[in-house]
Amino acid sequence: MTTAPRRGYDARPWLALLDDAQRAPVAPPPTVVHAFRAGAARHPERTALAYFDGRTDFREADLLSDSVAGHLAAHGIGPGDRVAVMLQNGPHFVLAVLGVWKAGGVVVPVNPMYRTGEVAHLLADAEVSGLVCADRAWEAYLRETAAGTAVRLVLTADERQLQSRDDDRVLTFEPVPAPADTEDLLAVARAGHRAPEGRERTAEDIALISYTSGTSGTPKGATNTHGNITYNAERQRTGSRIPEGSTYFALAPLFHITGMVAQFAACVLNGGTLALAHRFEPGAVLDAFAEHRPAYTVGPATAFMALAAHPAATRDHFSSFVLISSGGAPLPPALVEKFRAGFGPYLHNGYGLTECTAPCASVPPGREAPVDPASGTLAVGVPGPDSVVRVLDPEGHEVPFGEQGEIAVRGPQVAPGYWRRPEATAETFPGGELRTGDIGFMDRDGWLYVVDRKKDMINASGFKVWPREVEDVLHTHPAVREAAVVGVPDAYRGETVRAYVSLRAAVAPADLVAHCKERLAAYKYPREVRVLPELPKTSSGKILRRELRAPSGAGSGGTETEGRA
Repeated sequence: MTTAPRRGYDARPWLALLDDAQRAPVAPPPTVVHAFRAGAARHPERTALAYFDGRTDFREADLLSDSVAGHLAAHGIGPGDRVAVMLQNGPHFVLAVLGVWKAGGVVVPVNPMYRTGEVAHLLADAEVSGLVCADRAWEAYLRETAAGTAVRLVLTADERQLQSRDDDRVLTFEPVPAPADTEDLLAVARAGHRAPEGRERTAEDIALISYTSGTSGTPKGATNTHGNITYNAERQRTGSRIPEGSTYFALAPLFHITGMVAQFAACVLNGGTLALAHRFEPGAVLDAFAEHRPAYTVGPATAFMALAAHPAATRDHFSSFVLISSGGAPLPPALVEKFRAGFGPYLHNGYGLTECTAPCASVPPGREAPVDPASGTLAVGVPGPDSVVRVLDPEGHEVPFGEQGEIAVRGPQVAPGYWRRPEATAETFPGGELRTGDIGFMDRDGWLYVVDRKKDMINASGFKVWPREVEDVLHTHPAVREAAVVGVPDAYRGETVRAYVSLRAAVAPADLVAHCKERLAAYKYPREVRVLPELPKTSSGKILRRELRAPSGAGSGGTETEGRA
């Protein structure tokens, strides 16, 4: 009996673009904890965490996180209990996450820039039992925020600890007295508690409740399993050509799914050193590159724009890298070429969502992403060998290669759904396939292109305008550093195109209008350009178009000019 050949997207044409190592089957460990303990047994004296001048080896990090787990267990944190971790990129974050997992708990990563209302939503929605946060944040507003919630255990951290070379570019805060109503995370870690027995998690257990960035609405908690995490981390380890034991630099925030998986988890599975610098500041990051000589990092395009624009940046700062990835925000083709010409490395594009545990498509090492000649869009990469990425019409039917539609993803990295939101889960994950809400297309070779979010499409006089296409044109102007395009109400067109930019050099907004007018159809070019010092972003570098659209938001300021067709 013969089997009918697969057709369309099920035929996975992208497999031809992968080498043998990238196509080979993988057998990831059940959890990151399994991998970390194995690493501590194999190379106990290897540095696991580098934080400015501080170094923590695998043996010590394993014992410290064991003690955190023992303390959590002694205070009633058990399998499945949720613990929010609200810290910047430092050793405290890693020790807290490992400790929660070793206790059998579920980590709820929280952006430390969130304020009262945002944190309150996550604590209530996830029914959080424990909280790990900076001592200064607890004193400033979290004590009041946590009152009346299910939180019954709080550990606070002085994030200046575990290093002695304070960098006032990122460690800009003054120490505060230890809160009297919490326990110090590092003191707990050094207390020598034993990790509880019988708490090992399986690949099917929930590891994270990762809340979406909220760029298009109220954040929802994706239930990423341990297996979701280790699958993507193992795929990166086996396919990236990064030598075992290499240094990974945490450019993306660890509380974001990209940093959690592509930096932290991948580094652990590769037995590497995770270099940390608290938060992103271009000068401090460049110094860290020079000091730690990392082989890998990943960050949004906005971070690489800032690094390239820094007056101290040289080719030597990037000479140690085996691979640099970009994700979390659109990568303009012009930036890829400018970065390579100025500093050497090729920026490998990638695409993923919180709901698919970071990447579901990436540019394989050794290849370069093509640019679609019609739209100028840079391909985000190709899917992995175990994934099927399809492009669908509004009725859920596949569209032919080359045609636009909604991107859908099926594979081992896709989360099982949203935390306690069955209706949203049924809508977004029908049959276990993730409907991303992103519009894109795939060419016949398997390269995937992301055009824009469905909700961001502009309808100007009945014509569809995708903001990404206009932004890519703006990025080709040498004076433009960042660009974002939104639709705004217009009495004549229904909607019209408005652009917001931040600049690297002075230019008249009217010149930017003319630049776009020469390169785009009449209905696409922006009728207004507004200049802002910085564009509003999430912590992961995604530009917040909804704030630019808000009448009283960030878009209300700046310099405005108008051009008419």
